[in-house]
Amino acid sequence: MKVLFVAGSGPITTNTKESAAFYRDSLGLSFQEEASEYYHTEQLEGIKHFALWPLSQAAQSCFGVNEWPTNLPVPNSWLEFDVTDVAQASEELKAKGYTLLIAAKEEAWGQTVTRLLSPEGILVGLTYTPSMRKSESYPFSPRMDLT
Repeated sequence: MKVLFVAGSGPITTNTKESAAFYRDSLGLSFQEEASEYYHTEQLEGIKHFALWPLSQAAQSCFGVNEWPTNLPVPNSWLEFDVTDVAQASEELKAKGYTLLIAAKEEAWGQTVTRLLSPEGILVGLTYTPSMRKSESYPFSPRMDLT
């Protein structure tokens, strides 16, 4: 078998209206609604980085410790959206009442990220990732080695 690309991804929702408000109204994604509250879009570019991220590393990135806080739901997946302005996106989410776990933090590999938990408990990142931005000389750059 040879996997060619990620054909689809998204949260399984228990409160679709709340989830739609987060992704559509807060993150600005455009959805087409089908019957029975099924929202979808084919307007986003594909996934540039797929990884198995240990919870201890996610906790380290968000809180500077290896243990996830017991007062927060433990995420079982992560999803990052590269945005034009992480600081502005962070302020918009705070203004809408979302709790940010970290805001506009610069990682060692050059990525700037804000993280929060989605209504479904997904660890969502709003990022600026220079190594993944298209350049005139090269259509894309692979993510830097994180080790």
